[in-house]
This record gives sequence, C-alpha cells and structure tokens, in this order.
Amino acid sequence: MTPTWSFPEQLTASRRENTKIANLIARILLGLTLFVFWLNPFLHFLPAIMPSGLAGQYLSLLIQAHYVYFIGAVQLVGGALLPANRYVPLALSLLGPVIVNILLYHLLLSHAGAGLTILVTILWGFLFFVTVNTFRAYL
Repeated sequence: MTPTWSFPEQLTASRRENTKIANLIARILLGLTLFVFWLNPFLHFLPAIMPSGLAGQYLSLLIQAHYVYFIGAVQLVGGALLPANRYVPLALSLLGPVIVNILLYHLLLSHAGAGLTILVTILWGFLFFVTVNTFRAYL
C-alpha cells in the first residue's frame, strides 16, 4: 500500500531545483575530471611513475598492447559529453565499465589514488540515479 500524503508543491519545486543544480555540478566535475586526467594518454602532460609489483605489470601490459589508447578515447568521449549535457545516458553507459575497472585497480592493486576514484564513482552513481528513467525504457 502506498502512502497517500505528498509533499507541498513549493517543497517539491525546491527539491527539483536542488537536484538540477546538483546534477549540473556532478556532470561538470565528473566530465572535467575524466576529460583532463584521461587526456594524458594522448598528450603526456602528467608525469607517470610506474608502480611496482602487479600494478606495474598490469599497467605496462596495457601500455604495450596500446589498450590504454582505447580506454583513453572512451574516457575522453564520455568526459566531453557530460559537461556539454549531450547524450548523457550514452556517456554514462560508456564510462560505467571503465570506472568499475579503475575502481577495482585502485582497490585491489594500487591504493594510491583510490580517493579520487571513489569520488568519481560516487559522482557517476549520482548521475545514473538522476537519469535512471532514461535507462528504464530499455529494461
């Protein structure tokens, strides 16, 4: 049984406005983070220090196989679409698997940079939650 009460119209409008503002901030932060940090495979403007152990082996394999260019291109496209507010569901669909792999890398292989990765995951989750109605059409 669903509750019969509802929010007053003013509170609902205020809540919608706050969600729009949070959506804008999350899209810009996530998009710029992905665009700037993952433009690096193409321009090499951030110094890259190869970690030791399995994390270094994993990254060197990605670099030697040129797979890092594909990952960088996907992140670049997704990161450019989010602040532009164009094809946001497509951008979230492209970025979801990439963010999961980056999160697993930082949680399992190299803990350095895990904080930024968790922030990116939270921003992606919020944007997915806000746009979930778009995805429900395909379920």
